[in-house]
Amino acid sequence: METAAALLDSLGSRPRVRPTFADIEALPEHLRGEILNGMLVMSPRPAMTHIHVSSQLGGLIMAAMGVGMPRPGGWWIEFEPELHLDVDPDYLVVVPDIAGWRVETLPELPLTPACSVVPDWVCEVLSPGTEGTDRALKLPFYGRAGVRHVWIVDPLERTLEVYENDAGWRLIATHASERDAVVRAAPFLGTELPFARMFGR
Repeated sequence: METAAALLDSLGSRPRVRPTFADIEALPEHLRGEILNGMLVMSPRPAMTHIHVSSQLGGLIMAAMGVGMPRPGGWWIEFEPELHLDVDPDYLVVVPDIAGWRVETLPELPLTPACSVVPDWVCEVLSPGTEGTDRALKLPFYGRAGVRHVWIVDPLERTLEVYENDAGWRLIATHASERDAVVRAAPFLGTELPFARMFGR
């Protein structure tokens, strides 16, 4: 009979089975699935504070920029888009909280459920259970994919970190609702955003 130790050794020596999109399709409806670093990463529905901040931020940008219009200088801003960027086979499916494409980058929205065009801007709204994944896995991936700007919003700390990709990520601004009622942040530097309103103030 094979001992427990021998069984564990044999399992450890087997090649890792790479998850596929079928694994995501098999998940229960209350779980969001991503394939990050060759692993199936499952996230439950976020807390209401997370949803509120995402909705407020996306709504403020959409109202300020007049997005959704296929015109020069316009933007598409989408919530939880499914990205299939074909940059790294270990990152088959990535779902940011919010992503934006300049109309020059994405002239028309795809008719498919997923988008294969690299966003110009991505925003991740942190949750206690996803902060490590957002920072350690998704942020480096966005850099390799060629995303130009990433925002990381912390609903509990009420902060916004603005990153710019210039041969690697560089933190170019940090805003806090305690002191910044209005912010201008790349790539939307021409627009004043009522930052404190994101957090219900």
